[in-house]
Amino acid sequence: MKPEQDRGRLFTRRALFLAGGQAVLFTGLAARMYYLQVLESDRYAVLADENRISLRLLPPPRGRIVDRFGVPLAVNVQNYRIVIVPEEADDVDRMLTRLGRLVEVDEHARRRILREVRRRRAFVPITVRENLTWEEVSRIEVNAPDLPGISIDVGQTRFYPYGEAAAHSLGYVASVSERELTGDPLLELPGFRIGKNGVERQFDLQLRGSAGNAEVEVNALGRVIRELRRQDGQPGQEVHLTIDVGLQEFVARRVENERRAAVVVMDAHTGDVLSMVSTPSFDPNAFNEGLSGKAWRTLINNPDTPLTNKAIAGQYAPGSTFKMVVALAALEQNISPAIRSNCVGHTQLGNHKFHCWKKGGHGSVDMIEAIKESCDVYFYDLAKKVGVDRIADMSRRLGLGSTLDLDIPGERAGLIPTKDWKQATIGIPWQLGETLVVGIGQGYVLTTPLQLAVMTARLVNGGFAVKPRLTLAPPGVDPADEPPRKFESIGLSDRARQIIIQGMNEVVNNPQGGTAYGSRIKDETMAMGGKTGTSQVRRISLAERDRGVRKNKDRPWRERDHALFVGYAPMDAPRYVVSVIVEHGGGGSKAAAPIAKDVLLETQKRDPSAARAGRVATAPAPSAKSTSGQPQ
Repeated sequence: MKPEQDRGRLFTRRALFLAGGQAVLFTGLAARMYYLQVLESDRYAVLADENRISLRLLPPPRGRIVDRFGVPLAVNVQNYRIVIVPEEADDVDRMLTRLGRLVEVDEHARRRILREVRRRRAFVPITVRENLTWEEVSRIEVNAPDLPGISIDVGQTRFYPYGEAAAHSLGYVASVSERELTGDPLLELPGFRIGKNGVERQFDLQLRGSAGNAEVEVNALGRVIRELRRQDGQPGQEVHLTIDVGLQEFVARRVENERRAAVVVMDAHTGDVLSMVSTPSFDPNAFNEGLSGKAWRTLINNPDTPLTNKAIAGQYAPGSTFKMVVALAALEQNISPAIRSNCVGHTQLGNHKFHCWKKGGHGSVDMIEAIKESCDVYFYDLAKKVGVDRIADMSRRLGLGSTLDLDIPGERAGLIPTKDWKQATIGIPWQLGETLVVGIGQGYVLTTPLQLAVMTARLVNGGFAVKPRLTLAPPGVDPADEPPRKFESIGLSDRARQIIIQGMNEVVNNPQGGTAYGSRIKDETMAMGGKTGTSQVRRISLAERDRGVRKNKDRPWRERDHALFVGYAPMDAPRYVVSVIVEHGGGGSKAAAPIAKDVLLETQKRDPSAARAGRVATAPAPSAKSTSGQPQ
């Protein structure tokens, strides 16, 4: 019996130890639970919420771009897009094939979608196509039961109502590239777009606005259950341009048949760019919709460079439009405008002949007659007397040879040569013959259409250093609150300016030798003055001159001269200036002056400088091209 009693007592002690251990364990567990659930409850509630609630960025509406009268040039419109949720679609490839029977889904898009399916979680929506038409939306909605995992989503996209007409000024928006990521989380949102060129790029931060946010409840896998709170972002600021879109459309239509051309219209007193057209152009909406690789290659490989804004980035020899600069430099050196040169069709310098465009010559001409008839020999002689450095100084005062700080990217400086420039750049001393060539706006001289418009404005506005602008006021500022712009004098005497202006009036309005008489505005209240220009793109050899120089129309297109014209109106109180270049267009009087006439006439009819009251004139159809028998 004793051994059994001992075993019973041992069992009882062990049971007591076990019960005591369990009591201690449960006491510790209870204490821990009390600590976590009572003492630390606030802390763990916060941690639980952070795991349960996800904070998501909301892209803000992009700010509008409007013209000087408030007409929208860049807006946001609803964007209907197709999205697919892989976990709901089950077989994504098969579902894309089924979708492709209703709307186009090309092979490039299919490969992109399948790549994203492999990279993302199965419940994350993937964009298939954007910018659907109503017909496409309807087809998908009707067939929705047969398209599990596919749905229509609604967002916003950028839209340019005037398409190609204002593309180079406005620029465009497109998806953010990897090298453009700055750490701003807004840039990493799927489908977010930024400005890539023009005003869209220059004022991207202001147009972009600030992001909103939404608090959404998610489960352990990250799937959204419900939205708890939303704070919409701050829309981007509105940008007011100086452009008159009605005039812009008119100018774009007027040059649409030219292969390559540029036109700038500017207010001579304020510097407001009223129209800036470069052709060929491009459709900015195509970039926002998603440009295919093939379409992009077509654009960048186009020899007519539709993506280049030729008005600010095209650099051309100004030809005879530069002769006013040479004349002003001479007048400043007290060279009398009455001094005459005898043009026999050429001038001799050493063993070289420098030819006038008129083979038989102009005979004896003074300064005003030389401007009127665009006599090259007169300006060879004048340049030789003045010297290249003084010509360069006058050029810079008139706005040539450097950028003008226009408020869009891409502006180029052109080139105004000097003796020091050539020595430093090429390492060869300047030659006197090069001065003669500079005297007629050829050789090393390069200008942009914008610079030529500014040059003309500074000539006719009283000699003030007007600078061009494309925006009426900084983004977010009411243009009505902007004070009038003031500009310093460039130091031209009124006498010198009036001599040049008289010569420009003779160019257009004198039937006896005026090179642009055929393009005059017959209404005296709107009459214009100006200067034609023809810029050679290749040197004409002596052998060719002996055989007889071929006319532009008989040469291959790329060997034809550039046609230029600068002008202003109205003649009695200049307000508007224009510069026109038609690449390989031939003579300025035949190709460029008729365009300038139509543009200045339309500008005055619209009167864009009038107080902005929200009115926009309706532009009439462009008139037919006129021609002149003069070669320059």
